[in-house]
Amino acid sequence: MNDWQERVDAVWDDATLTEGQVIERIDALAGERPEDDPVALFERAGARDSAGLEAEAEVFYRRALDGGLDDERRTRATIQLASTIRNLGKIDEAREMLRAEYEREPRGPLHDAAAAFYALALVSAGEAERAASIALETLAPHLPRYTRSVTGYAREIADGHA
Repeated sequence: MNDWQERVDAVWDDATLTEGQVIERIDALAGERPEDDPVALFERAGARDSAGLEAEAEVFYRRALDGGLDDERRTRATIQLASTIRNLGKIDEAREMLRAEYEREPRGPLHDAAAAFYALALVSAGEAERAASIALETLAPHLPRYTRSVTGYAREIADGHA
């Protein structure tokens, strides 16, 4: 990890900062990098998103994704952008972004996070049963017992037999 990212992480880890201070400090750090740097844009988006400035965050997320991010940040940015636009009422776009991310890499490190936000988008789209199925299927492998049963019930819900 480089010094710049360590300084960014330190801002995120400082629970004493207000939302405005987080934005200010992240923006200052982003200013050390080129204006179109995707990682800096991603951090700026996250700062605004955390502060509830979703419309501003959306612009930065899209620019970061367009600029090209490493795989982990791309996944994080996709999940965060989709969550943001779901909150802004762009439910269909959010659902499709999250569906694609959920299906992209079933064994990826952020798959469960993609599943959780996909389920939320499905609920927002009026597809609560499909959301429950996704959530239960994702949860099942983490259970100490009943994995097979919960997986089976999740599939029954998805098939409309529950």
